[in-house]
Amino acid sequence: MQRKRIVIEGIVQGVGFRPFVYQLARRQSLAGWVLNDSCGVTVEVEGEGASLASFVAALQSELPPLASISRCEIIDIAPRGERGFAIRSSEGDGPKTAQIAPDSSVCPDCLAELSDPLDRRYRYPFINCTNCGPRYTIVTAIPYDRPNTTMAPFSMCPACSAEYRDPASRRFHAQPNACPVCGPRLYLKNGAGEGIVGEPLNETVALLLDGAIVAVKGLGGYHLVVDAANDRAVGELRRRKARDEKPFALMARSLEDVARLADFDPLEERLLTGSERPIVLLRQKAGHPLSALVAPGNRYFGIMLPYTPLHGLLLENFPALVMTSANLSDEPIACGDGEAETRLEGIADAYLSHDREIFTGTDDSIARIMAGRALLLRRSRGYVPRGIALTAPQPEVLALGAELKSAVCFIRGDRAFLSQHIGDLKNPEVFASFEKIIAHLGTILELQPAIVAHDLHPDYYSSRYAEGLGGVRRVAVQHHHAHLASCLAENGFDGTAIGVIFDGIGYGADGTLWGGEFLVGGADGYRRAGHFVPLAMPGGDAATAEPLRMAVSALRHAYGADLPSLPVLDGISPRDLRIYLQMIEKGINAPLTSSCGRLFDAVAALVGVRLRISYEGQAALELEMAIGDTADDGVYPSPLGSAGDRILVDPAPLIRGIVEDLRAGVAVSRISARFHNTLAAVIVEVCTRIRQESGLACVALSGGVFQNRYLTEKAISLLKKNAFTVLSHSLVPPNDGGIALGQAIVAARYTP
Repeated sequence: MQRKRIVIEGIVQGVGFRPFVYQLARRQSLAGWVLNDSCGVTVEVEGEGASLASFVAALQSELPPLASISRCEIIDIAPRGERGFAIRSSEGDGPKTAQIAPDSSVCPDCLAELSDPLDRRYRYPFINCTNCGPRYTIVTAIPYDRPNTTMAPFSMCPACSAEYRDPASRRFHAQPNACPVCGPRLYLKNGAGEGIVGEPLNETVALLLDGAIVAVKGLGGYHLVVDAANDRAVGELRRRKARDEKPFALMARSLEDVARLADFDPLEERLLTGSERPIVLLRQKAGHPLSALVAPGNRYFGIMLPYTPLHGLLLENFPALVMTSANLSDEPIACGDGEAETRLEGIADAYLSHDREIFTGTDDSIARIMAGRALLLRRSRGYVPRGIALTAPQPEVLALGAELKSAVCFIRGDRAFLSQHIGDLKNPEVFASFEKIIAHLGTILELQPAIVAHDLHPDYYSSRYAEGLGGVRRVAVQHHHAHLASCLAENGFDGTAIGVIFDGIGYGADGTLWGGEFLVGGADGYRRAGHFVPLAMPGGDAATAEPLRMAVSALRHAYGADLPSLPVLDGISPRDLRIYLQMIEKGINAPLTSSCGRLFDAVAALVGVRLRISYEGQAALELEMAIGDTADDGVYPSPLGSAGDRILVDPAPLIRGIVEDLRAGVAVSRISARFHNTLAAVIVEVCTRIRQESGLACVALSGGVFQNRYLTEKAISLLKKNAFTVLSHSLVPPNDGGIALGQAIVAARYTP
């Protein structure tokens, strides 16, 4: 007779892990117990050696759908002669290292009950079990037990309580367990906050069919919902939400309905149907029935499948609904009921809500397939707070991320915990959310790190927040170094690599604005091995909002004072053109930047794709969309120069080549393809020169520009053909939503 104590860490609370252990032990006729504690799950199990071996093997290979093990320590202890196997009450003492599971889409078993007229939960919008349902958004503390969730106010009825206590039940210790008798309820209000008579779901469907805008409370916040096939409703939503052109997310009823709207391959299908249920970018299908206002200027739809029972019931009447975050542009998603009615006044015609509180607001995640694997563009619901494995344990660190697309990161041991997408910290409501998320994650991870990492820019709100923290060591991390370190950490690479970091703008170590960088380094440090020759940004931030200003700057750089005659210049008044040129020539309010993102803006304006933007990255996105199905392998001249030990990429020959093509009447689709091809070729050429000097053959691609599928796949293909190992992002966004991970790794390794 033998006995073992098994200490398990990972996502093992609130995912049916204890009943799973219980059933395994019973299957092998073993005695002992299992319980939740502050670290995860502890098991003591006793029996014959062969049965114990089978138990241990199955414990790690037959996990519940939502569970994952990050650490499993097995210790031999003295047998006690116990009989039977029990599930004990949770223990909460000691350091809290348990991982909370992300919110998960409704499982097939629950869906079957939802549609069964004989089931007591028939059409109940809050059906869930240990394999699905809300987790992170309702957790208030650990261990993950019902009193530490927003389900605490709902006392289970006898039937639910019996399921909750039955180890053989799928709902054993399912903390959100509920039914129509004892659980949350729907209610519907009009725009004035007055109750609407009638069954809430049926009345909501009637409103949507009539073209109304309804705010619907989901897992992580409210969505603004309209019929995606109704031009008038979609247009009115754009007007009220002040969202002129940025694509809206869609929720489709089923895979069959998705197939009528967009094309998808097996990898994209796996993304769509996974328990995380992100918004997936899919190529639009010709002749689709939806409003053209859903995604203007874009060849892709962002589509997700229903992930709550409520969504499934709502979608019974529509093949697709617009399902966009309930907020004004740049604000956080509305979560609280009173908050939603206040912030959405004048936007929503009605509110479909319920009485289960959302403790932590969480936007939908966004993903696409890139270079044969999934890439998260926004890491949020379904993925947070899942830990990211590191190569070795690190000191405890809090990293504060970027100013835009903010997300924070905690390091605990050999795991990094990225928060959900937060937003633009310049917005007061977003900054308040930033502070709340830091406090909440710190609480459930039980961390108060003595090291805080932040961006090098001294005026970022996150940098000022760091300055206000007492008793901590602050580490300022250069923006593009953080991008590099983030990509390396995600890929488990702990050495030195070539970093190709292309993005908008980030504060450089020399006080200028960087963004088209070739770095050599790793977590311990970096050097700037190359970059684009800087262009002026006439008007500073205004040049980001008006790509036509960058077009003027690029032409001035390529041609001097004698600018060529082009349609883009005809769209600028002589006075404004004179002011832009004076800014550039005199260096007044025209900071220099090596940004690849601003180069994209310049080209987009030059070819007439986009002169002014209404959302971040619009010009670059539409320039990529302009390629269409064009097959063109052409490139523009891009000779390399140098300044000391740095390689310089001068965009002037590229700009002149584009102008020549414009004058020759070459189609914009071909010009765009050639521009992208040129950037990919430049990446390979610069990396090859760095390899010759350094011997390095590993390249890491990071930065917001590498959300561009055409460029990224082209660059990866060419680099691999030239014998480079290529690292890119997947579970961590390449944009600023991922740099907190890099900041944390750099700060953890920093020695003053």
